[in-house]
Amino acid sequence: MRKVTLIATTAMGLESVVAQEVKSLGYEVTVDNGKVIFEAPVSAIPRCNLWLRAADRIKVVVGQFKALTFDELFEATKALPWEEYISEDGQFPVSGKSIKSKLFSVSDCQAIVKKAIAERLKLKYGLATKMPETGGLYKTEVALLKDVVTLTLDTSGAGLHKRGYRVGQGEAPLKETMAAALVMLTNWKAEYPFVDPFCGSGTLAIEAALIGQNIAPGFNRDFASEDWTFIKRKLWDEAFQEAEDLANYDQKLDITGSDIDHKMIEIATDNAMEAGLGDLISWKQMQVSDLFIREDNGYVVSNPPYGQRIGDKDMVAKMYSELGSVMKDHPSWSVYIITAFEAFETQYGQQATKKRKLFNGFIETNYFQYFGKKTKEE
Repeated sequence: MRKVTLIATTAMGLESVVAQEVKSLGYEVTVDNGKVIFEAPVSAIPRCNLWLRAADRIKVVVGQFKALTFDELFEATKALPWEEYISEDGQFPVSGKSIKSKLFSVSDCQAIVKKAIAERLKLKYGLATKMPETGGLYKTEVALLKDVVTLTLDTSGAGLHKRGYRVGQGEAPLKETMAAALVMLTNWKAEYPFVDPFCGSGTLAIEAALIGQNIAPGFNRDFASEDWTFIKRKLWDEAFQEAEDLANYDQKLDITGSDIDHKMIEIATDNAMEAGLGDLISWKQMQVSDLFIREDNGYVVSNPPYGQRIGDKDMVAKMYSELGSVMKDHPSWSVYIITAFEAFETQYGQQATKKRKLFNGFIETNYFQYFGKKTKEE
């Protein structure tokens, strides 16, 4: 089977998580800022779109070259085998970016790449008029970095965080890809209790449930490259079948999401139903000081309010210290909190075992990690 070079794009700080995911699918990787690069058979396109939990999108690299002039950009683009990727009726809108490059006008680069691809395709498909562009969508990107041009096609369509289950959300929703990464950065396993005491619209608990039952995150949606002629339908069918075969729907889970806002609990319940997780997750309206823990060896994983709005700081500080008071009595539990609140450890009342810098959207945060002292299982 033909090999392609793929790029899994990722939020800054999550490269190692995505690299691990790609490796677990059986592909060798190179890690760069905000992306994981790997060579793989065409069958990796359906598999990665279905399985990668923390990646933003999967792009296929059509070519890479140096260009200092618009002529060089045009000729090198035209020399690439676009007909091996884009069908005769394919739509290929071109977006672009340019960083530290001689060719800094993005709109000019986009227009030149568009024209070069069209010329190549017309030549190969024997068309005298312009390309019809009525078929599948091949979103093309021209990215220049220090005069090196990378031309890619976006195989995902809508970003991979769009799992298809979010029917409602709160004010500052956590992206599904980030939520999955936060869970994967813990040592949580499906047999342990999992609690999110600031659950909002339920994303962390839902992503934990998908991980717990090994359900492919892309199982409930479609992808732009499902309409591409160079990826045989058989490869998509096989990838969906593999996802179905590997899902462990019988895995028992003990996952709870709670929030002080009853509207959020309603939204979280609806989202979980839409994800096909029905009664697998318990949702409770309550404040963090009422968190009641029965079992040992559980995990609290949460994205609480950060207190960035005027007047919220004191309220948030109080919530953090309440959480610290509750968890002090449960040393076997591990606690993972992402927040931009700088004095979190002071309010929580304990220094984190480990901290990791992450960007939640454009907000710089710390992921505070407290490792529980596990009690012996009976």
